[in-house]
This record gives sequence, structure tokens and C-alpha cells, in this order.
Amino acid sequence: MDPMALVAEAHAAGRSATLEGVEQVRLELHTRLRRSMGMRDEPPPACLDPDQAYLHPDSVVRRVHADLPPMLIGGLAALLLQMLHPLAMTGVDRHSSFREDPLGRLERTATFLGTTTFLSRDEAEAAIARVRRIHSRVNGTASDGRAYSAADPALLAWVHAAEVQSFLAATRVYGTARLTLDEEDAYLADMARVAEDLGAGDVPTSRRALDAYLAAVRPELAYSPEARRARRFVLRGASRWPHERAAYGLLVAAAIGVLPGWARRQLRLPALPAGDALAVRPAARVLSVGLRWAAPPPLA
Repeated sequence: MDPMALVAEAHAAGRSATLEGVEQVRLELHTRLRRSMGMRDEPPPACLDPDQAYLHPDSVVRRVHADLPPMLIGGLAALLLQMLHPLAMTGVDRHSSFREDPLGRLERTATFLGTTTFLSRDEAEAAIARVRRIHSRVNGTASDGRAYSAADPALLAWVHAAEVQSFLAATRVYGTARLTLDEEDAYLADMARVAEDLGAGDVPTSRRALDAYLAAVRPELAYSPEARRARRFVLRGASRWPHERAAYGLLVAAAIGVLPGWARRQLRLPALPAGDALAVRPAARVLSVGLRWAAPPPLA
């Protein structure tokens, strides 16, 4: 055989073996990443039929939610922001299993978000009905004597607003999607459908409406004892291995950086704009590249 052909064949074999090895590493990291988030099974394929999908396959929501890093960062920011509503936080503190089973709670939340974003109308409506049944059993009286209910349209609107505010804020800084104002409005209009189907009332459907809602609700917010306990838990995390703790700490720092300034101050969180810009954001963007490699967007 021609020596050059032997060299080419050896080169091709080596390249193939290298690519297979890299793919094995990626798959292993993908599995470990999903397990660290409490997810045991791979998600079902997305519904691509516009007539059957709950949200249109070309929706801005799918573009935003397919990008894992800003969803993780935005999700942590949403948890922190949601703590500031005393009645919502009381319900979580007394009825949620987030302290005893944080990964299970995370898996259920991620599964619901994935179902309403990527799956069919029937699957999304079934998931929404299950959540509504759970909400109907979460009620009581807060320490200040006020009644609370997870099915309260106003509390559902608060939880929803904190989520979409945080997801958009994280996407602006860490996302691959660069959204225009019109696209942000489209995102909020589509996400409002989920909140309304869950029973929320007066849901903001545009960037201007969301800003106005957050300004109007601020007098109701407070750093309650329940919020202090939840804040400690979220900042500490449930990771056990050093590399997991380091990655989680960076994601939390990135989440703090995308919170509104007034929310950081109310939660007694550090506000260091220079540190966020010079240290946290560059490091979190590097981590984001690794996360996207290990868990590429489902629609890619």
C-alpha cells in the first residue's frame, strides 16, 4: 500500500477515535449534569406540529428556554426574587419540600417548564391541571393573620412575573438569543398564556406592563423570616462535591447580578457592579460555554 495512504488511514482512524472519545465525555457530562439537577430521564422530543403544540414551535419562548445557562441563572434569580412576597413565601415555607428534597422540587419545576414550552397542547394542559390540583390544597393563615392560597390569582401573577423578569434578565446577559423589544413582548405575551391557564390574574403581556407591575407590587414586598431561611438555603445549595459547589456558587453570583437593584438591597445581597462585570460575568460566560457543550439546546 502507498505509504501516504497508510498515513492518511492512520490519521483518519485516530481522528475517529478522538471524536468518539470526546463524544463519550460529552455524554457522561450531560448525564451528570442532568442528575445534578434531579433529572433522571431524557426529555421527550419536542412537538413540532403547530396545530398540536401548546406554544408555536417558532415561538420566542422556545428560543429562550432552549438555552440552558440563562435558564439556570434566571431560575435561581427567580427563586430569590419570589421570596420577597410574604404570602407567597409563607406558602412555600409551610408546604414545599424544597429543603427535604431540593432535587425533586427542581425536577418537577423543570419538567413543568419543559412540558409547557416544548410539548403538545394535551400534555401541557394535563401538566397545568396537575399543578392546579396541588395549588388548591396549599392554603392557610400567615403569621400576620392574612390568609394565603397558592391558587390566589394575585400570588400566581407575582410568581409568574418574577420568573419571566428573571429569565429575560439572564438571557440579556448570558443568552445566545439577542432579543429585540418586540421579541421580549412576544415572549411575555406567550408566557402569559401559561400563567392565565394556571389561574393567574392581570398578567403582564409586555415589557412595559411588566415594569409597571413590578413597580406597583413593591410596597407589598418584604424580607420576612421565611425569606431569610429560604435565602440561606438557596445561597448554600445542595451540592456535595467541590466542583459542583464551585459551579453552583458561580451560578448564584450570576443570578444575584441580574436581579433588580432594589431586590438585591431588600434581600441583603452584595451589590458589587465592578466585581460582577469584571469577575462574575466573564467566568459565568465561560461556564455557559461548557454547559451548552454538555447539554446543547434541544432544538439545535
